[in-house]
Formats: sequence, C-alpha cells, structure tokens
Amino acid sequence: MAQFELILPKMGESVAEATITSWLVNEGDPIELEDAVLEIATDKVDSEVPATAKGTLLKQLFKVGDVVKVGEALAIITTNSSEVAEEPTIESAKTEKPAIKVEDDIFESVSNDEENALNIPSIPIVKDSSNNKTNTSSDRFYSPLVKSIAKKEGIRNEELESILGSGKNNRLTKTDLLNHIENRGTINKTQGTPLRKETKPDGSKPIAKSISGEIEIIEMDRMRKLIAENMIKSKQISAHVTSMLEVDVTNMVLWRNKTKDDFQKKQGYKITFTPLFVEAVAKALRDFPMINISIDGDKIIVKKDINVGIAVALPTGNLIVPVVKNADELNLIGLAKVTNNLAVKARNNKLTFDDIEGGTFTLTNIGTFGNAIGTPIINQPEVAIMSTGLIQKKPAVIETPQGDTIGIRHMMFLSMSYDHRVVDGMLGGSFLRRVGDYLENYDINRQLG
Repeated sequence: MAQFELILPKMGESVAEATITSWLVNEGDPIELEDAVLEIATDKVDSEVPATAKGTLLKQLFKVGDVVKVGEALAIITTNSSEVAEEPTIESAKTEKPAIKVEDDIFESVSNDEENALNIPSIPIVKDSSNNKTNTSSDRFYSPLVKSIAKKEGIRNEELESILGSGKNNRLTKTDLLNHIENRGTINKTQGTPLRKETKPDGSKPIAKSISGEIEIIEMDRMRKLIAENMIKSKQISAHVTSMLEVDVTNMVLWRNKTKDDFQKKQGYKITFTPLFVEAVAKALRDFPMINISIDGDKIIVKKDINVGIAVALPTGNLIVPVVKNADELNLIGLAKVTNNLAVKARNNKLTFDDIEGGTFTLTNIGTFGNAIGTPIINQPEVAIMSTGLIQKKPAVIETPQGDTIGIRHMMFLSMSYDHRVVDGMLGGSFLRRVGDYLENYDINRQLG
C-alpha cells in the first residue's frame, strides 16, 4: 500500500499561501482521482484542491482556518491503485470556482447596456461518472461529507436534487447544504416568530437568525468580510479624491446602434459599450503613463503593460474583476472578444488566476444600475479607478457655424477616483478629460475590420 502527499499547488505568481475553509472528505473516506478534497481561499480567489490519487484519505494535516504555504502537504492519501495524477496547479486542475477579486467597490458591474451580453443563463448540472452517487435515479455527484450531513439531517434524495450548488459543475458543497438546512428551520417571519436557533452539524452557530419579525441578523460570509476589510484598507492607504466629467457620447451610441446587429451576426455575440470604454481608457493611459502606476513605499512603479480590469457584479452580490491584458494592443474586435470571453468565464465560474492577475487600472460601470455618478474605491495597488454612469438623453447646447442651438444628445458622467499622493488634480483631471475626448469624438462612420 502506497502513501501519497496531497500538496497545495501553485496558485499564481503573487500567491504564496492559502487558508483552508472546509474539508470535503473526512479521514477514512474513499476518494476518486480528481475528487475535490478540500476548499481553500486566498485574498483573491476561492478554489478546491483535487485528489492526486485514488484511494483513502488517511490523515488531514491541517485544520479549517489554518494557513498553508504553497508546496506544503495538506493530507496523506493511501492507495493500492496506479491512478496517480501529476501534481496539478490550480489553473490546470478542474477546480474552477469564482476567481473573486475583492479589492473593489461593491456597487459595480461591467456593462451599460440593457441588452447586456453578460446575462448568461445558469449552467445545467453536468453528470459525473464517479461511483460516489446517492441512491437515486440522478447521476449528480455528492461528496461523502455532503451525504453524511444529509443523512444526519434526514434530507431525502429528492430534496438534495432540488438544492442549487455553487461548486464546480453546480456541485453541492457543504456550505450550500448548511445554508439550505438553516432555511428549512425558518418559520414564517410575517407572523413575527423568530427563526429556530438550530446548530449546524459542525457545532458552529447558524449563519442567520432572526431576533423578531422586523429585525434579522446575518453574519457576513468570508468573502463579504474580505470585501469589507479591503475597502477599509484602500481608504486607509490611498488619499482618495474624485473628479467628474459629463461627456456627450451621441456619436458612440449612434455608431453602436447601427453596428450591433451586423456585429452579432458576424461574431456570434453582442457588442456592448464595455469594449468601447476599455479602448478609450487604454488610449488615455498610453497618453498619460503616470496614471498607469503603483506605489512601493516612496518609490513609483511605472507599468509598461496596460492591463484594464473590468468589474463584474455577479448575481450573488460578490465581485470579480477579470483583466484585459495589453488592452492598448488590441483592436476593437479583439477587445470585444476578450471582454465577452472574460464575462462568460466569470459568470460560469471558469476564471483562472491568470485572468485576474496584473491589472493596472480598473473600469467599473455604475450605469448598469441606473446610477449617474459614483465615487468608486481604488483597487489596490493601482492608483485610479473610473466609473461610467447611465447614458441619458438630455437637451444640450450645440455649437454650429450658424450659431448655437439646442438639441437632444446622449450624455454620460465619468467619475474617477485617484490617489492624491501621486496623482494631482491636473494629472487626474487631464486624464479624465482625455478619456472624455476619445468618447465624444467617436467616428460615427468607423468600419469594423
């Protein structure tokens, strides 16, 4: 009988350690090759670690909450099988959970289009060929831990099938099941009756409990705590100041309106305003390289690559900020393709560490929520973040050779927060004005490719 160490794999150049958030397999439980053994979290992503061998989990070497360094052994697996995988990395292993970057404002999304291309439908459950299944006609996979909790709580197979999962391929996780169990204990709040104060199978307190029919106390989940911590950290680190500018984007709107149908027919997906915004920002960053920087103590680091992060708000309320790498080197079709692919991957929990690494400037769209102006919080270690507001038709003064006239124009506010330690008002305001110029002077006769 051979023994193998389950190693915490490499998770990107800037990630050196991870926190264990839950064990999905108990000591003594059988596991299949590439079964999810435990869940881990860093300050950037949540993920699962798959089994590198088929056998039995002999020993867990760390507890929930422990911080483990990359390369350390997490568990010992005993096996008689020859089925042993090469040491995985999180990028290559089948462990795609939301690559959630939390260093951003919680009220942000990526599109300013009511025909939002990011409204991706939910993914159907993918059948797993593993032998580790419940006694039901469904092929849905359940980990030994989930089945153990379900048995203890008296949850029948039909009820398990009805619970939506947040794991890979909609796999039902321990957290999903515990949340469902907590909600099962709820008595109609409209009658003013408190929630039943049940204890979870692991002995911890319920996630949410009601004090009365009018007040409910909800404990923050781990991701929301990280968001809160990073928002406070960013405000403490950077001297935030915000500049705002109203721009006339009529030409851009008209160009998109006449182009979108033909674009979708040729490319297979809609063109939103997002790639147009990214293009303008990338051009302006090339014109003002001192916005594309970060700070290390008393040193300024000027980034040569222009990598624009686009904040995507997920249905769960959490944020993901995938990054368009070398945005200034892509044409509009290239930008549209990359932003669409990143959005689809984000919505389907397919982002990798590489997709969220290396951002130098963040773009967020509060217009998708019907908001006009915002004051976004800087995404550390960047020094600026820009929000695009709602595009509205307004009466505006139009200058013509024959004199001024009033017309209906498509207007939008740009808001940019920047770090006043290194970005003064002249630089920040000039950059914002340049972005506005690129948007206002959009070529309505522009041809695609």
